[in-house]
Amino acid sequence: MNPIDSSHGKGKPRRVLLSVVVGSMLEWYDFAVYGFLASVIAKVMFPADDPTASLLLSVGAFGVGFLTRPVGALVFGVLADRKGRKLALLLTFGLMGAATFAIGLIPPFAAIGIAAPLLVVLARLLQGLAAGGAIGGATAMLTEHAPPGRTGFFASWQAASQAGALLLGALAAATVSALVSPEQLNSWGWRVPFFASAVIVPLGLYIRRRVDDPEAFVRQRAASSPVMLLWRTHRAAVARGFGITIIWTVSTYFFFVYVPLYAHTVLKLPMSTTLFTNSLALALMLGVAPVAGHLSDRLGRYHPMIAAAVAIVLLIRPGFGFLLNHPHASALAAFQAVSAVLAALFIGPAPAAIAELFPISVRSSGMGLAYNFSVTVFGGFAPLIATSLIARTGNPLSPTWYVMFSCGLSLLALLLTLRTNSRGPW
Repeated sequence: MNPIDSSHGKGKPRRVLLSVVVGSMLEWYDFAVYGFLASVIAKVMFPADDPTASLLLSVGAFGVGFLTRPVGALVFGVLADRKGRKLALLLTFGLMGAATFAIGLIPPFAAIGIAAPLLVVLARLLQGLAAGGAIGGATAMLTEHAPPGRTGFFASWQAASQAGALLLGALAAATVSALVSPEQLNSWGWRVPFFASAVIVPLGLYIRRRVDDPEAFVRQRAASSPVMLLWRTHRAAVARGFGITIIWTVSTYFFFVYVPLYAHTVLKLPMSTTLFTNSLALALMLGVAPVAGHLSDRLGRYHPMIAAAVAIVLLIRPGFGFLLNHPHASALAAFQAVSAVLAALFIGPAPAAIAELFPISVRSSGMGLAYNFSVTVFGGFAPLIATSLIARTGNPLSPTWYVMFSCGLSLLALLLTLRTNSRGPW
């Protein structure tokens, strides 16, 4: 394991932390809001005679946005390691905002036919390209500006910013669905959260321009191809980072993107109800993740991560069964609150745990590739896989199989990392 090199003299760590986190939150809001409106977009952009087929197409388009994530990690990760974290983050933010705004402009299927879903897919691919380049640069920026002994806490705010972005997206979708009629929501209301990019992009660019590259990075930036360095000397680190990310991504997209969709389409709860309960859970996750990151600075990275992973495996099936047998708002809120705490205990220490696998010269590209390949394989298609399992088996509890399988793989990666960690996090 490579220790994090911090530089915090002129970097003003707290200002850097605030700037990076707010910028990341706004950026990930753009990517996440589609997931919360998938059921509406299904009717407008992916109409089909079978409602299940329509929904599958819509969540499939959500997953398509993850196919270009590894490409974005490669392109922008190399840029961040060679030319600077700041430049890469500015470019990814601008691309994300433009693609999100474009989704709000696309005419419905009824107006332009097959061009509508094709344009949605294209916009999602561009969003994925930007998102893929964001995680490595933002995490590297946070870890390299962190004061000594606070790397876990600082890096945890990258995970917290994703929870904050999902929270903003859920609140935006919930507010619109509560304020307008179902007919208005299908007609124009769903577009409003996407048009918010017109405000978000200038604000985010302003914030990120005020953050300088870490001094440690300036001294140790990559002198040759980061990709070649990763291939020659850090392949095992990429594999371990891939495995650790599995629970991070599955927890995020299953509990906080798919579950609200499940509650609305299977349990028949109002969309506004599912989105508001989801918002409460995300707010809880936003608060717990930095606490877990702080604990990892004191106790080691893997204590809370392993405990949370085991708890998710043990509790997901009975928890989902409880929700199925009690299809009302209070049960949904309880299920998501427990999910939020367990996910945060794992996700909080995860960014630092993965970043510490790589030296500064390849940190952005190494973490970006490990994280985004894992997200593409396991996270982005989690809503599609869960929906497909129910459609194929007829068993409303079948999505829990996927969560348990994913957690098992991630636990294996954690245990392998423990065995190869010469310093020992225990």
